[in-house]
Amino acid sequence: MALTEHYYTKFECNKFYHVYNRSVDRKPLFKSKNNYIYFLKRYDEYLLEYVDTYAYCLLGNHFHLLILIKDLTTFQKLSNLQSNKEQKSAHDIVSHQFKKFFQSYAMAFNKQQDRIGTLFQTPFKRVLVENHKYIENTITYIHKNPEHHGLVDDFREWEWSSYHRILIDKVSKLKKKEVLAIYDSKEKFKESHTIGKIDIPEDLLFYEEESFENH
Repeated sequence: MALTEHYYTKFECNKFYHVYNRSVDRKPLFKSKNNYIYFLKRYDEYLLEYVDTYAYCLLGNHFHLLILIKDLTTFQKLSNLQSNKEQKSAHDIVSHQFKKFFQSYAMAFNKQQDRIGTLFQTPFKRVLVENHKYIENTITYIHKNPEHHGLVDDFREWEWSSYHRILIDKVSKLKKKEVLAIYDSKEKFKESHTIGKIDIPEDLLFYEEESFENH
């Protein structure tokens, strides 16, 4: 199971977080290509204004994100003016947006699959990523996750991760230039993904011990 602190970590502005979660019953979150596309569209709709996305990977029954919380001072002031209450924290704002995102996707998925009830585990997990090397390892780990779980023989064959999108010269909502700068170059980015076995961050070891039904 995930470490207890991953359920209670507080979001703060201008800090990196590894966000991950899975379905409540370990069954697929995605049944078709359109489900993956819809998930990403809803993610952009609810989170794009609040976080910068550095990496993502959508798998059978779970997902991984590496995000940077934006400076939400403007949103905090606006919410304070509208409510005349105590100013909302960055954690309150971002958590609320994730909640709306999960609810939106779950409602559409349940309707499509003739399913009822909660779809995602709650609360969702998040890990503060505090240094350059940890950020680099987390990005590599996220991209190699499909291979780790046996979904493909080569992680580069997996369509639903940010790996290839980071490498192509095309305008994107991903922080592609910033990611490549972390590795110093495009070639070093690719090299870091192919050398040695998957480097699983220590604080995810407990989560990785759980079994996944990805098909």
